[in-house]
Amino acid sequence: MRDLLGDDAARRRAFDSAFVTVVGAAGYEQIVPPILEDIGVFSRIGEATDVVSKEMYDFVDRGGRHVALRPEQTASVCRAFVEHRPSLPYKAWYSGPNFRYEKPQRGRQRQFDQVGVEVLGTDDPYADVEVIAIGWDFLTSLGLADVDLVLNSLGDPEDRRRFSEAVGEHLRAHVGELSEQSRETLERNPLRVLDSKRAEDAPIIAGAPRIEEFWSPEAAEHFAAVRDGLDRIGVPWRLDGGLVRGLDYYRRTTFEFRSGALDSAQNALGGGGRYDGLVEDLGGPATPGIGFAIGVERTLIACDVESVFPGPAGGVEVFVVDTTGGSEALALSTELRRAGRSVDRGFGGRSMKAQMKAADRSGAELALIIGEDEAASDTVTARFLRGVRPQEQWPRAETAARVAAALAESKPPEMTES
Repeated sequence: MRDLLGDDAARRRAFDSAFVTVVGAAGYEQIVPPILEDIGVFSRIGEATDVVSKEMYDFVDRGGRHVALRPEQTASVCRAFVEHRPSLPYKAWYSGPNFRYEKPQRGRQRQFDQVGVEVLGTDDPYADVEVIAIGWDFLTSLGLADVDLVLNSLGDPEDRRRFSEAVGEHLRAHVGELSEQSRETLERNPLRVLDSKRAEDAPIIAGAPRIEEFWSPEAAEHFAAVRDGLDRIGVPWRLDGGLVRGLDYYRRTTFEFRSGALDSAQNALGGGGRYDGLVEDLGGPATPGIGFAIGVERTLIACDVESVFPGPAGGVEVFVVDTTGGSEALALSTELRRAGRSVDRGFGGRSMKAQMKAADRSGAELALIIGEDEAASDTVTARFLRGVRPQEQWPRAETAARVAAALAESKPPEMTES
């Protein structure tokens, strides 16, 4: 786990803001589920998955309740849906931390942030298309160009069951050739072995049965509509029959966004799929669902590699320097903030030189200086910290208007208001 300070925290806020812009345009509303839930909410993910069997932070609280820190948010959204029953279709977005006790790796720590969407209450294949397109449009809105969308369908539950049995039979016939980790995974969930990136597993996985051999006619028709819909709106995709996703609730459409700028073993930026039985598992009515989650940390690493989405420039617009004791800076900075400006100031009665150094570090465009002379004449001295404009002296009462005009002049033409 790690701290986020300064520019990193500002970039995270900008990331969330960019996501809200995309999902808000499609009519999604925010949901903020609790970080701590009854463990039963997450056990529905699948007892055979590593997330449930090995990675959850779970404990018995002082009231004797068995609870867990959320390892993902889809199950929490579905639990909230069962409890509150919003109108259908329910289109929600979320952002926030999840927790998994797994080996930390680049772009995934034990506390990691995700943004995501869920749509509950429709099995329309075009809902799948909308969800996938939102993920694609968000990633491209960040400036990412080297992103690969891979698709698959796990069919209906009976299709998945038969496929899992066939994959398990194939893998057990070659168990001696599998990696130790995959032999362990095989006993819990044969389909998870298909996700292995280990070289020794690759030839065995390549010879495994293909999911399309097991699709029902209805599942095949649904998946064809999803692919046609993506083609219609110009979202490029690639079929990957080995894409099974890690959680047991997935069925029919599954998808993943992969970065070509990252190492292939850790290139998944996010993904999701359809989970039509999860709401029922949590005690609700039969309710289809589709959604995705995108990892914030790994996506920002991909942005760094592609040199895009650097985050907002830090700093304030104005820095107030007061060498008369500090009360003038208190009054002026408060006045300017209430007028909509971002303002910082010096503290502790430091010298002019020290306060000017702080002003320069702040990133401010403008330093407003109040010394004994300015206090006596009810003026301020404006010193421009960027560029070559000479300093000016303004009447104290006109400061807010003069600051607004000076900052407007310093902006590039495309940034000024029309």
